[in-house]
Amino acid sequence: MISCGEPSGDLYGAELVERLKPIVPGLEVFGLGGDRLLAEGVHLVAHVRDLAVVGLLEVVAHLRKLRGIYRRVLAEVDRDRPDLAVLVDYPDFNLRLARDLRERGVRVVYYVSPQLWAWRAGRIRTVRTTVARMLVIFPFEEALYRKAGVPVSFVGHPLLDSVRAEPDPAAFLTGQGLDPHRPVVAVLPGSRPQEVLHNLPPLVGAIDQIGKARPDVQFLLAAAPSLSESLFAPLGSRPVRVLSGRTHAIVGASTVALVASGTATVETALLGTPMVVVYRVAPLTYLLGRRFVRVTQFAMVNLIAERAVAPELVQGDFTAERVTHEALGLLGDPERRKRMEHDFEQVRRRLGGPGASLRAAEAVAAELACARTEIDRPGGSV
Repeated sequence: MISCGEPSGDLYGAELVERLKPIVPGLEVFGLGGDRLLAEGVHLVAHVRDLAVVGLLEVVAHLRKLRGIYRRVLAEVDRDRPDLAVLVDYPDFNLRLARDLRERGVRVVYYVSPQLWAWRAGRIRTVRTTVARMLVIFPFEEALYRKAGVPVSFVGHPLLDSVRAEPDPAAFLTGQGLDPHRPVVAVLPGSRPQEVLHNLPPLVGAIDQIGKARPDVQFLLAAAPSLSESLFAPLGSRPVRVLSGRTHAIVGASTVALVASGTATVETALLGTPMVVVYRVAPLTYLLGRRFVRVTQFAMVNLIAERAVAPELVQGDFTAERVTHEALGLLGDPERRKRMEHDFEQVRRRLGGPGASLRAAEAVAAELACARTEIDRPGGSV
């Protein structure tokens, strides 16, 4: 079984399953995921669109639905016990699931580590007692798990294989009715509905201010395929082209990107596009959650670099005025953009080489073989 609760997890999980199939003939997979896992023939108990909830208070509001999905997953496990479970990121849900799977004798592999180094480090105890192997995508995570006594493998970042710029950015822009000789600002407000609701209003304000200061600037908004068009109603009649499922093409063809903190910051760095990172959650969620955070920076690209290679505007700092200031600064300073692009090359090197999904699949296949050996042993259990 596989459990993914977010669009990024669906992407990583689908690539894992795709590369696992030739290694494990006759593989059958069920669980939680999205359209990409569905395309790989995975039987979905629930879709990521029903699971993608951000923030402590938002989770509480959706608790009944999440509990229902959780019970359905366990019912499917009890009906048709899997040889192995692969849990992808989504820690609040998946760490609890790991405990229940372990109690049922199902061997657990965790792919894409919970950010224990950033907040709620105590969760490592749950990992140590429930996870047979942790597959990490950032090099600094490996030492953390080894020190804690958790079997761990660094496989590299799967985005290195999947992030590809449009081969002809100028033709792409022309095809969208834009002038390839004028600057383009990409807007990435997030992949979940709650993220768009919180992030889009100040971004719309910044679009107005940037457009007023620089009438030559064009705007492209990257919408996640699972999002409803109604979420982008605040754009009104502004000259912003909204494209679904074309994030890499948009970012690769843009001069500057305004990016919601998360996996998209890594994608933007890999595409080499200078960015301003933004993020906002419900005020009470931020107030409650901030006490558990152990890092001074939030953007994944800055955490990988271990320094601020891209400006971050989080919560109270995320205003239309601040976004406009940072964006205009990048648009007007080619040397600053060049320095940022150089920093992003260093980020790329830190993420390891291509082939992460294949290495992850080989590790999963090895754990599957171990699980089957334990199950087949007389009187054996995992």
